[in-house]
Amino acid sequence: MARGRCHQAAGLALLVAACALPAHGQDLLQVWHKALQRDPAYAASGAARAADQELIPQARALLLPYISADATGEAIDRRRTSTLRNRQSDSRAYWALTLTQPIFDAGAWSALDRAKSLAHASEVAQADAYQDLILRVAQAYFDILAAQDNLRALLAEKNAVETQLQAARQSFELGSTTITDTYEAQARLDLIKANELLARNALQVSQDALARIISERPGTLAALAPDAQLPPPVPNRLDAWTQQSATANLDVLQADLAARAVQAQMDIAKSGHYPTVSLQAQTGSASDNGLYTNGNGPRSLDSSVGLQISIPIFAGGGISSAVREQASRLQQARYQLEDAKREAVQATQRYFSGVTSGLARIHALQEAEASSRSSLQANRTGYEVGVRISIDVLNAQQQLYETQRNLAQARYDTLMDSLRLKAASGSLTDADLVAINALLADDPAAASVQTVSTDQHAGKSTAPGSSGMPADTTQPALSADITPSARLQVPPSILKVGGRRAVVGRLPGLNP
Repeated sequence: MARGRCHQAAGLALLVAACALPAHGQDLLQVWHKALQRDPAYAASGAARAADQELIPQARALLLPYISADATGEAIDRRRTSTLRNRQSDSRAYWALTLTQPIFDAGAWSALDRAKSLAHASEVAQADAYQDLILRVAQAYFDILAAQDNLRALLAEKNAVETQLQAARQSFELGSTTITDTYEAQARLDLIKANELLARNALQVSQDALARIISERPGTLAALAPDAQLPPPVPNRLDAWTQQSATANLDVLQADLAARAVQAQMDIAKSGHYPTVSLQAQTGSASDNGLYTNGNGPRSLDSSVGLQISIPIFAGGGISSAVREQASRLQQARYQLEDAKREAVQATQRYFSGVTSGLARIHALQEAEASSRSSLQANRTGYEVGVRISIDVLNAQQQLYETQRNLAQARYDTLMDSLRLKAASGSLTDADLVAINALLADDPAAASVQTVSTDQHAGKSTAPGSSGMPADTTQPALSADITPSARLQVPPSILKVGGRRAVVGRLPGLNP
């Protein structure tokens, strides 16, 4: 009951946090809440966990008493074969109640250990599906934001090139420039229009990916606030993260539990050499017409209690072969466990490097953005005074918008690497989404882009809009503070595996 109240309180806290954010567009928590209820992959993991939990009572049943009742009724008619006369009839009725209690059965105890390992593995698998859902929702959400940023930048660049094309035409008409400037601007505009089609399709595809998870078309999504910042991982030490991932990574835990299940299966195979002892008690009655005389005989009640011992002597070598098979499978499982540990450490190193190098790349791109803006302004001034040509301005514009797109994508990639880093260490929870969601804000500029994409999905013919960012407007800073949830700590829900604690995170409805 206390555990259920905790899960209800956690869900209420998420709902309150979601309601406290802007109500004009969908935010990350609102999308997460829908995904948690509607994603079929996560629901399938819950059903698989519920099914695997039943392995424990099934295995325990082999150690508990077994009671059976039997009843038989017979009618016998005897005749001579020669004359079919001298008929003799008889009738009998039997019933018996039998109780069997295993006293020593090593295989049944090993089967119970195996069932527990498999049940624990299903809990870890559901925790893994929970983390995977967090990553899939965040990736789909950020993919839409990135596609919107890309389309918005292309529309702004398109406006700037159209302005440049108009200026080139006017200059040609006045005789101050050649037709070359006009052709160059027109070629660049045609290329941008082609890229715009690709960008709109990419936005459509990213929206479809999120719709697959939440089972509805996403509306206008809240974007990351312009003043949000991404701090380094906490702790900012690679060895701390790799030590955690080597023991708490969910794939490592599943591999460890799989090895334990194989060990129990090998013990089951070995138990084929061991004797089994069980207690049997039986009682019953039988009526036999004419038991003592030609009349009805009295009912009798027969009861017995005893021990039944079964000692295997020879099984054709099948038991020994099964033991050798499971020994090889155990060795395979141990190699897979070691591979899972190395993969977890490698993933941690990759994502830790992704966060740290991503932060450095963000800083470099911010500097490049400022330099590109200065270069564009200088080329525009030079074009006005006649020391620069149209292609110089076009190249400067392209460089600025390309830098802005790279900067936005770098921030999203760094955010995802931070989430994957926590997933690799087994500590990713919904608190990380809450921390990122606190940095979201409504993005009015995204509404028009979202509306155009929605109209296209509905089959409406909508001409590409010419509105967008001004040519010299900076893309909003897109980053997030992950400090509240990035600290290396033990999540509240713990599984005990083989005498040690295994981190699995907080799961609604998960009873470790």
